[in-house]
Amino acid sequence: MSITRKTPPNRFKERMAAGDIQIGLWSVLADGYAAEILAGCGYDWLLLDAEHGPNDLRSVLAQLQGIAAAGSLLGDQANELSQPVVRLPNGDTALIKQYLEIGVQNLLIPMVNTPEQAAELVRAVRYPPHGVRGMGSGLGRSSRWGRVTDYVLAAGDSICLVVQIETAEAIENLEEIAAMDGVDGVLFGPADLAADLGFRDQRSHPEVARTIQQGIETARRAGTPSGIMLSDVAAAREWLNKGITFAGVGVDSSLLVRAADNLLGQFRATSQKPADTISSY
Repeated sequence: MSITRKTPPNRFKERMAAGDIQIGLWSVLADGYAAEILAGCGYDWLLLDAEHGPNDLRSVLAQLQGIAAAGSLLGDQANELSQPVVRLPNGDTALIKQYLEIGVQNLLIPMVNTPEQAAELVRAVRYPPHGVRGMGSGLGRSSRWGRVTDYVLAAGDSICLVVQIETAEAIENLEEIAAMDGVDGVLFGPADLAADLGFRDQRSHPEVARTIQQGIETARRAGTPSGIMLSDVAAAREWLNKGITFAGVGVDSSLLVRAADNLLGQFRATSQKPADTISSY
């Protein structure tokens, strides 16, 4: 007896389109166990980084499975589960196809500088006749191996494509990129944008801030939501007040380093005391 299953809605995409504020966490630890832990924290989205993190298809798959497992533990609170977003190392069409087939619904593609690049990405995530994605979902986790019977019909609405704006060239072309059908959001990369503008070590330079603000306004006119990644809490809040609607506000590796260093520091400060002043249990 076969059971008809429908493609679930993409909550991250729906909330982005509605203009909801969504707070995310960057993950570079490349581990399914860590992803399962982080997914239950309550962040709206969890970015699995395959550009600067040591990720590949298999490690991202393990993290997607870990996130799904975290959802099963939340029960009635499953809506609090972080939605996975995967940043690929580049926008290669074949690579995109592989990640979509393991069940990725939300893609972030770095260094998108031209409308032509954006158009190729849109084609890569869509089935013919509107794109070039191969018809292999029945073999993959994307359709739960054919058990989600409407996947091919629903994929166009359920896949979210976000492009990263990181250069002066991208800013110049942003009006056309943001207005393109199939581009669901743009995310500004302050570090790379600052470097490209000539302020490599000054990502908060006024010219960088002015450029990002200009980009947010350009995207807003096109009806496209804007995001940003900043680990500075005050700066992230400021950008949320200036029109950003989805923000990455921290990195798991940095949180681990800080917490571990701070804990050790509390003991190093007392470890130099004479032995007879240290209590034992």
